[in-house]
Amino acid sequence: MGAPFAFTLPAELSAKEPPERRGIRRDQVRLLVIERATGKIEHTRFDKIDSYLRQKDLLVFNSSRTLPASLRGCSCGARHGPCMEVRLAEHLPDDSWLALLLCEQGDPFGCGLREGMQIEFAEGLTAAVLARDANIPRLWKLHFSISGTQLVDLIYRLGKPIRYEYVSAPWDLDYYQTVYAKEPGSAEMPSAGRAFTWKLLLDLKRRGIESAYIILHTGLSSYMDDELDRAHPASEEEYFISQITAEKVNSARENGGRVIAVGTTVVRALESAADSDGCVHEKQGYTRLTIDSQHRLKAVDGLLTGLHEPEASHLDLLSAFLSAERIRAAYEEAIARKYLWHEFGDLNLIL
Repeated sequence: MGAPFAFTLPAELSAKEPPERRGIRRDQVRLLVIERATGKIEHTRFDKIDSYLRQKDLLVFNSSRTLPASLRGCSCGARHGPCMEVRLAEHLPDDSWLALLLCEQGDPFGCGLREGMQIEFAEGLTAAVLARDANIPRLWKLHFSISGTQLVDLIYRLGKPIRYEYVSAPWDLDYYQTVYAKEPGSAEMPSAGRAFTWKLLLDLKRRGIESAYIILHTGLSSYMDDELDRAHPASEEEYFISQITAEKVNSARENGGRVIAVGTTVVRALESAADSDGCVHEKQGYTRLTIDSQHRLKAVDGLLTGLHEPEASHLDLLSAFLSAERIRAAYEEAIARKYLWHEFGDLNLIL
């Protein structure tokens, strides 16, 4: 990661609670708007986003629903083995899962994790530890004793949302969902769309601004290992693009509208499914696509996203839209004006 993205984020600028618990609506967070062509910066409020959109524009949302992906389990039963937090990261094609296993006591990675180990959860759920992940060695491959919707239902009963240290309290899962979320599967909330309300979505529709949906089940944003996090290993994420969405994207581009991704997850999915001419196709699969300043955007014209931490891989992705210098200038303004970071914070629109 280059020096342009190594900045200091004051601790007080981490959003510690959802906007609704700070006395404002979801859609009243602040919005930093950057014009791609000129680098011009404007400051507004999210519920005024329609001022920056026009008829024929297409907003593409990620309708993946957040799982309460933090489970508590113990190896060989609570009386014998160490207990741990199991953070689900990704559902694999063979019906196993990748997970980050964090010991409750001492070294978070030091509780004798090994292949063949059994982890027991509540309500009779168990998982076998199969192997370390070859790409991200902090993750382990698990196979649960049940699968499919039965397992997902049990995860919703037993799990809690993944929570980082800057969040002040264990907020309910509802705070970690977008209003339009449907298909369960994300380890962490696709948070760029959190500020949308049904009223705002309907108002935008009345103004001739179109909507489409993809699914990309997000992985973990941190492996709780600073060195590994700085290396930005490309996580493999499952995505689905329907024929209807592909047609809407292609039609918007043909008719002079802008395709605006609501979240970096949408950029990854659409760019993974676009051919060299920028035509998006119906597609289902896993993507490891890395997007940075060398990537020529084929399908996406604009991006709505949160504010990203220093040296985060998402800042590399932003550099496909804007030069590093312009990103840095905008972030310096955001810090000076005390914008809030992270999933419950303020937003950034790049057009």
